[in-house]
Amino acid sequence: MSKRTFDAIVIGSGISGGWSAKELTEKGLKTLLLDRGRDVKHVVDYPTTMLNPWEFPHGGQATLEQKKEYKTASKNFIFTEATAHFLTKDGEQPYIQDKPYDWIQAYHVGGRSLLWGRHTQRWSDFDFTGPERDGFAVDWPIRYKDLAPWYSHVEKFVGISGNKDGLETLPDGDFIKPYELSCVEKHFGQKVSQKYPDRHVIIARTANLSQADKIHQSVGRSQCQHRNLCERGCPYGGYFSSNSATLPAAYQTGNLTLKTHSVAHSIIYDEQKKKAIGVRVVNALTDEMEEYFASIIFVNASPLATNLILLNSTSSRFPNGLGNDSGILGTHMAFHSYRGRITAEYDGDLDKTTSGKRPTSGYIPRFRNVYKQETDFLRGYASNLSASRIVENANDLVGESLKNSLLAAKLGNWHINVGMMGETVPKAHSTVRLDSQLKDKYGIPQLRVSIGYDENDEKMLKDFHQQFTEMYEAAGFHNIKPIDTKRLPGNENHEMGGVRMGRDPKTSMLNAFNQLHHCKNVFITDGSCMTSTSTQNPSLTYMALTARAVDYALKEKKKLNL
Repeated sequence: MSKRTFDAIVIGSGISGGWSAKELTEKGLKTLLLDRGRDVKHVVDYPTTMLNPWEFPHGGQATLEQKKEYKTASKNFIFTEATAHFLTKDGEQPYIQDKPYDWIQAYHVGGRSLLWGRHTQRWSDFDFTGPERDGFAVDWPIRYKDLAPWYSHVEKFVGISGNKDGLETLPDGDFIKPYELSCVEKHFGQKVSQKYPDRHVIIARTANLSQADKIHQSVGRSQCQHRNLCERGCPYGGYFSSNSATLPAAYQTGNLTLKTHSVAHSIIYDEQKKKAIGVRVVNALTDEMEEYFASIIFVNASPLATNLILLNSTSSRFPNGLGNDSGILGTHMAFHSYRGRITAEYDGDLDKTTSGKRPTSGYIPRFRNVYKQETDFLRGYASNLSASRIVENANDLVGESLKNSLLAAKLGNWHINVGMMGETVPKAHSTVRLDSQLKDKYGIPQLRVSIGYDENDEKMLKDFHQQFTEMYEAAGFHNIKPIDTKRLPGNENHEMGGVRMGRDPKTSMLNAFNQLHHCKNVFITDGSCMTSTSTQNPSLTYMALTARAVDYALKEKKKLNL
């Protein structure tokens, strides 16, 4: 029993789970970190990170057989021959799609922190007050001022490159030196701001080390080498991941125990003590059920998996899932819409081109429905922007002719691409729930997913195409092509909700500190805690919420409230 008892247990080792482990261990708690997959050690377990294209059996392209095994994951832009080993085959995690949904999973230590896009923006009060203003979802129990110091806390350790842009809609942070917009991206920004003073084109803030400070070097990280091979795992630690940053920091304390191949089944609730006492897991290697115990539990399994675990954590006290007195567990799911894309060409600045590889892009913060409701749809969208020139004389060539063309490259016009990241609105009918009959290979009920687009999303997509067509024309761009990518919910990796935060236990699962209203020693700080999605990339907010929740949990523990 003593070997299976810890001060704290963390389920999941991705972006938020890594931060839970770091913060808990650094505060002196003996912490067990559970992960359902294999270990991935920094540097040594990145098998493709130093390979050149010609060193892959198929030049880096996924085979038809791989695409068949990874039917869902292969739809995502990060799936290649170089990254397939970091993604999950469909047979490993079966689920029922009441509506088409791509559940992208990465079952290994570090999870999707090895694969994320690394854009990192703070939320503003326009984001935290969105539900209060338009009445969809419930009011967030926190505001920007509550999270601002915790944004700073995590930014310093992560290493966020960016500019101090002074935008009310996108608060500045503690940044290291920024990357630079290309000349055409700057041109676009100048033309847009002349016509639309409330619209801004900035360099995107990214978790790549444009410089490595002492705090980064302390865990063995070094400056980004601009290889743009991040999704293979970076041996330099140039971008932030659990494997390169938070877990090494946790190991340095001597307080971390990692247990891999441990599939979380449910959280154990003690009826007499009226609190959770541990976690039940299935050993993926032996199929045996195991139990581990702690007085504090952080659930960071990723949103759909976290909802599944809580729904499966039933007892006499909680017959519908742990902490689910309100009945809203698994409801009000949301995501980001990546369906909008628009391309164009520009025939100016032909005496210039880009040089090297930049690990980020341009960024246009949300400008719709910010200060008032001005459209026939709710909320809005942010966008990323990239502009570069392509080699025109290398198409359809091979061998020596290809080599000669590349050595004497003929560059064409500038090609511009803007992608939309739209906020979807959480609704009661957007749900995940347990199937009453079907189970996975571990004997755990399969998840039924009913999450889709609605009329609001269609109106937003139409507006995105209209607005950027006008902005492109203002910048003198031509050959404008609006595109509907048809990307399914889930495919963008930004699933959120189901265990949302709120002020009222009747309409929310968690309080202002990510603590279950009705089971005080369980904290949820991954994307399932989100009340709304905003238009910013969510990972930085997960990190800040996690660090804040750990600080609160320790204070409550000292007061003997947990």
